[in-house]
Amino acid sequence: MAKIENIKEHMEVLGSDGKHVGTVDHLDTGNRIKLTRTDPKAGGKHHFISADLVDHVDAHVHLNKSSDETFKMWEAA
Repeated sequence: MAKIENIKEHMEVLGSDGKHVGTVDHLDTGNRIKLTRTDPKAGGKHHFISADLVDHVDAHVHLNKSSDETFKMWEAA
């Protein structure tokens, strides 16, 4: 698993296809990343994704699943 401690608020989250998934709100308990509800992809709701989906972190959070796969897997808050 990538070093999730490098994930910071407001980082862009990208699927393995390079497409925008969301924006980090914060790291949540239970090995989850909470995404902002104000992001256009969020539909006005916070969503959670598993930190296990993180492939690597640089200026962005890169996932090991495509954006479409991630949208199917995320949990609404």
